[in-house]
Amino acid sequence: METRRVQVAIVGAGPSGLLLGQLLHRAGIDNVIVEQRSAEYVLGRIRAGVLEQTTVDLLDEAGVAARLHREGLIHEGTQMAFGGKRYQINFRKLTGGKTVTVYGQTELTRDLMEVRQEEGAPTIYEALDVSVHGFDANPVVRFHKDGAEQEIGCDFIAGCDGYHGITRASVPAAAIRTFERVYPFGWLGLLSETPPVSEELIYCNHPRGFALCSMRSPTRSRYYVQCSLDEKAESWTDQMFWDELRRRVDPEAAETMVTGPSIEKSVAPLRSFVAEPMRFGKLFLAGDAAHIVPPTGAKGLNLAASDVGFLARALVEFYRDKSSAGLDRYSGRALCRIWKAERFSWWFTPLMHRIPEDVPRDVRARSSQLSWVGRSPSGGWPASTILSARRQLSWPVEAGEFIDGLSVFGCLFLSSFLNGCSASEARQAVGIDRGAVGKPRTPQGLSTGSSCGAGGLSTAGASGLRWWPVSLSSKTVALQT
Repeated sequence: METRRVQVAIVGAGPSGLLLGQLLHRAGIDNVIVEQRSAEYVLGRIRAGVLEQTTVDLLDEAGVAARLHREGLIHEGTQMAFGGKRYQINFRKLTGGKTVTVYGQTELTRDLMEVRQEEGAPTIYEALDVSVHGFDANPVVRFHKDGAEQEIGCDFIAGCDGYHGITRASVPAAAIRTFERVYPFGWLGLLSETPPVSEELIYCNHPRGFALCSMRSPTRSRYYVQCSLDEKAESWTDQMFWDELRRRVDPEAAETMVTGPSIEKSVAPLRSFVAEPMRFGKLFLAGDAAHIVPPTGAKGLNLAASDVGFLARALVEFYRDKSSAGLDRYSGRALCRIWKAERFSWWFTPLMHRIPEDVPRDVRARSSQLSWVGRSPSGGWPASTILSARRQLSWPVEAGEFIDGLSVFGCLFLSSFLNGCSASEARQAVGIDRGAVGKPRTPQGLSTGSSCGAGGLSTAGASGLRWWPVSLSSKTVALQT
């Protein structure tokens, strides 16, 4: 058996594993990536490409964002269409200048691969029978390559091998808890070499079902329509898809849309999934290995990058400062942010889709919510009030993540309950305020701990609907978690 030793062994060469490897390499931490698929297969996976500001910042830190800045499309907002009209939500105004960047995940993966190869950091592709062992004390990764068995000893293992990977599956069942919801519909997606119908993404709610107009570049578009779970992509001709998409978008988009042959068509199910905790001795899960969100809000890759940022900084702290504090807090910090995104998806996905079991009351309630957003795309608050609230809610990073993880749509969700409240009342509402020494209180509804609770939301709040009453002077509201 061929053996070697590194400080960190990373399982999985998708964006999460490659980004973690690059951050560690730049910090002088010896690492190797083990991937069961070929490099060509990894690059061939079609995935979303909407990057939030924090993800772009992390790519800058990793030194892999040069082409992204040259070719990426900066979006200052997004569009929502319903009732035959279109409305814009302006990210830049509502967040104090933050934007999102459209840059295909395939291109991001290519950039990470090329930099890793140029810098001589090892990635082992087409590794067969990958397995992880001893992560309670002396971790090793074993696999077969070119007919020979190989073993990598390490200080830590990072499981970045996705939802179907072997790292989470290797954890004893008694040590892990999972939360899952499978939605009763999917997305039929089509990729085409056609110019986008809009300079920003368009999220469409229609009685026939959800539709999304997205893009990968100024000449390549990605479109989706809601479909049943048993739908087959091959049953849809290109013309059938374009006709159905035009029925669901607003009249202006339907009229100006440029159609063409598909490059790729596929059906994707929608699922929410979280595994807790994300650390098991010396094994750490990151990205899709630990959580899945529906693609509705484009949070998946951004959450994975957030995990990687937390883990990379914790490992640098361990080797540089001889401190395990960051590693001990990793799971709690990551899950705090993850559950915020899960909550947002739980709100936004049903809002924009046609639900098979809907009753008339549900349809009218959804229409009312959409109408409210349309009347006030800033979420019921003037942009200046939201900015004021965000500035006044500045505190150390751990507590700050409670708000920062919400995204603009999360601000809309929060403000839907707090419409008309002042910034100080908003601060009371989320259960956090500065004490005498400038430290925030633990948010109500979260378990106690150094970073929004060691397990993110409490188990009760994570597994079902839990109402969180908050007194606001003469007002009382309930936030659903």
